[in-house]
Amino acid sequence: MKLAFVAGELSGDQLGGAIIEALRRERPDIDCFGLTGPRMEAAGCRSLGSIEQLSLMGLAEILPALPRLFRLRARLIDQIVAAQPNAVVSIDAPDFNLGLQQRLRERGLHTVHVVSPTIWAWRAGRIKGIRRAVQQMLCLFPFEPAHYAGSGVRADFIGHPLADEIQAAPDTSTARAHLGLADRLTLAVLPGSRGGEVRHLAPVFAQTVARLSAALPGLQVVTPVAKSALREGLAAQIRQWAPNADWRLIDGQAHQALAAANAVLLASGTATLETLLVGRAMVVGYRTAPLTAWLMIKGGLLKTRHVSLPNLLSRTPTVPERLQAECNPLRLAADVMPLLVDGAARQVQLGAFADVRQQLAVGAAAQAARAILSGLAARP
Repeated sequence: MKLAFVAGELSGDQLGGAIIEALRRERPDIDCFGLTGPRMEAAGCRSLGSIEQLSLMGLAEILPALPRLFRLRARLIDQIVAAQPNAVVSIDAPDFNLGLQQRLRERGLHTVHVVSPTIWAWRAGRIKGIRRAVQQMLCLFPFEPAHYAGSGVRADFIGHPLADEIQAAPDTSTARAHLGLADRLTLAVLPGSRGGEVRHLAPVFAQTVARLSAALPGLQVVTPVAKSALREGLAAQIRQWAPNADWRLIDGQAHQALAAANAVLLASGTATLETLLVGRAMVVGYRTAPLTAWLMIKGGLLKTRHVSLPNLLSRTPTVPERLQAECNPLRLAADVMPLLVDGAARQVQLGAFADVRQQLAVGAAAQAARAILSGLAARP
């Protein structure tokens, strides 16, 4: 059996490597090749090129790179079609991978994509393009396959690899010692990983911290900085709005920062899932440009009642979500305060999170391997 893989970023490389290892346990004769990272190569996947070629973010980076990306796609198509694999498995990076998969499917290859685009949240019409591109979608969340019903795309739930990785809530005191923090009341603040998010949220979050610090003497705050380019902007907002707060910026180490916290104030995004899995109570805030917010909320582009993954995954939503005008220091501080001082308030969220962890931690790589083989076996 021969399979081609195309991963788009480091997280895709990690998942791809684990899937290849699981496939080899099921089918030792399997031959894998494709666009890889170090984890996939260590699993025995022959490389046609590095995923670093797709590691781009923002229009300023992507637009000048478009000619190179088109050449890369054309080369991959030629190489994969010439090899005639039993299936082509793409992982995440839908903007590149779904276009690639459509062209490969048109040439008669069986196509599988891992990590569903968020058609359940916005731009549901994308399912038409997905149907042209792939025959099988492997979904990380249990509610996603239902959105493919009747579309002609087979959708399988495989669980989330992060839930397999984070099996238990880490010890708070150990995490604080690792980061050099005192063993006392701690708030983690994560204002996002993109420049636009930080510009909108850092001033609001800093003013919230100023309120909480005044009300809770001894409170310490920690922020894992996602990219070094964001550090100075964050530090400037802290100096302006919360100069008296005991606030530390650390490079990366988000997992440890979350583990060190009694509660977390953060932007809506994938970090909310990590916070849930680490087992920390949270408040979610988000602000974006007014026109974008109007289109998403009033214009009807946003199709869900909630924006944070914990609320979307839980039977009963428990995480406060403050968006746009409601994302202000007064409301955020009022939401965070009970989570810092009241153990019972935290337990309400943590009880809901435990159920979600059980749903997601089902061995994503092994489930993906079985789903891929099952999909191949079911081909006409």
